[in-house]
Amino acid sequence: MIQIDTYINSFSRYIEQGKREPWELILLLKGLLNDKIDSLGEEYLIKDHIAIHKTAHIEQNVVIKSPAIIGKDSFIGANSYLRNGVFLANNVNIGTGCEIKSSIIFDHTAIAHFNFIGDSIIGSHVNFEAGSVTANHYNERKNKDIFVKHEGVLKNTKVHKFGSLIGDHVKIGANAVLSPGTLLAKKSVIKRLELVEQIRES
Repeated sequence: MIQIDTYINSFSRYIEQGKREPWELILLLKGLLNDKIDSLGEEYLIKDHIAIHKTAHIEQNVVIKSPAIIGKDSFIGANSYLRNGVFLANNVNIGTGCEIKSSIIFDHTAIAHFNFIGDSIIGSHVNFEAGSVTANHYNERKNKDIFVKHEGVLKNTKVHKFGSLIGDHVKIGANAVLSPGTLLAKKSVIKRLELVEQIRES
């Protein structure tokens, strides 16, 4: 099993992994968020299964669909779209025009602007430059199963939607694309315009 704590130091402080793989957590994310929302304190404004910390700042024309948790001192730029279960920890910065879908993003991470983050788990102090994306589906393949490569071993996730597991302090350059099933260790650096394909055929 892939231990998320080896990628993200603070993961277990927020979410219990148990015996679930990262992509299994994404499948369960809506339920996990609904349970977590029920336990939040008065520092959150909660309505229709959307919890927003009172210190968070949300600009105009942002759409947030339930369930979602927006943590302390987080920022969401104008015209961004959050859907299908989103968890932002503390001091997360989501820039203008981003789409975040079914994802968990940890402390002090910045998603610059015009990014897509889909079905992914993103560590702390990660920086996505403008236009970089986590692809979450193989549109071009007949076999849609997403494989990951962990410690030299191929694993079939048996899901058709999974983006990336990204460790703490990773830097991702502008307009880079992370293919479905990308795993990035702590402090990895992805160049601008780079295509990351850890599994070329499946």
